[in-house]
Amino acid sequence: MDTVTAFAQRRQEAEIPVTSATTADAGRTLAVTATYLLSEEGRKASLLAGGAGRAVQQITVEVPTNRLHLVSVDAEGVARLKLRPRYQLDGEQQVVRIDAAPTYDAPPDIEDLFREAARNHQLERAYQTERHAAKVRRREADLERRAQVAQAFLSDPTQRALVHPPPTPKRCYLATEHGRVLFDANADEAPTREVPVEAHRRFRADLRARHQQNQQQRTEQLALHEEKKREIAEWMATRGTPEQQARQGAGVLPMEEAIEAMTEEAFAILADRPRYVHDGLARLQTHLRHLPEHADTAVTRDDLVVTSANGEKMTAAQWALVQEFQPLLPDATVTLRMHKLAWKRDMQIALPPVFGVLVTQRVGPFTLRREYAAPEAGR
Repeated sequence: MDTVTAFAQRRQEAEIPVTSATTADAGRTLAVTATYLLSEEGRKASLLAGGAGRAVQQITVEVPTNRLHLVSVDAEGVARLKLRPRYQLDGEQQVVRIDAAPTYDAPPDIEDLFREAARNHQLERAYQTERHAAKVRRREADLERRAQVAQAFLSDPTQRALVHPPPTPKRCYLATEHGRVLFDANADEAPTREVPVEAHRRFRADLRARHQQNQQQRTEQLALHEEKKREIAEWMATRGTPEQQARQGAGVLPMEEAIEAMTEEAFAILADRPRYVHDGLARLQTHLRHLPEHADTAVTRDDLVVTSANGEKMTAAQWALVQEFQPLLPDATVTLRMHKLAWKRDMQIALPPVFGVLVTQRVGPFTLRREYAAPEAGR
């Protein structure tokens, strides 16, 4: 690193001694470090001039007091000529900041460095002014946007604040197209400061309404359960077996068993029809046994993925079966169901769909269901 010390020329002493403090200060200088860069051409020129030819050059210059505005002093008391960062105008005449020292193709003289520092000093002020103005514009735009969001929230009673974290009378968050926005009653101005109180009021009202709704649903569920118990008791009293009636009287008859007995009676006319068998696990295991790479793989219930849907198309045999069931149970709903079976570990391994005819019928408070085997799509 080349180090050169340049000293400002001393003024010739006047014949009459000068005692003014202003004159004394004008003759004082400050030793300042100036750092700049040399390009490859500049490094060559430095070597030809007897310098070290390094890319980073650092020299010490004496700056008079009337040019101290071109100097910056850090917290450690080190004074540097304002060469870094650099400021310059871009193509749109906007001042941009470059965090690098200036680069020269030849070692500059002291006045070149002073001119560079002066230009940086002027453009830095413009840069800071532009940044401040941009910050003010962003703040004003943000305040306007927040005011619009607040006004829209306050005027629309269906809008709600985010529930995590829960809104309080002092703070709340709203979801906007720019992300979630914090509203603070202590820091904001009207109308944004009114948002937390209203958001909290709506939040509490929703909690009360949800609590009331849950209580109502609970009451309805209990009433339905009691109705089902009464229906089962009446059904068992006239149709149950003596053993079932005894258990019913003792209060130990499972409701599932009673519902199954009611289902058997409701669909007795279809008793000779084959039921749909839920044998998907066995089907999958058999399918994997025929694949050499999975022949020894054992599957469990968790490995089976079943996707069921109503059949949109029917073969002639499937249509005939549905048409046969419907007159037998005119009050029931008869639907063709399609079940797709796949292996969770590899969803590409899937079995051909299987079909069933689902029959549902309303009996008192119960919806009774039973599914029967249906012909496959290829039959």
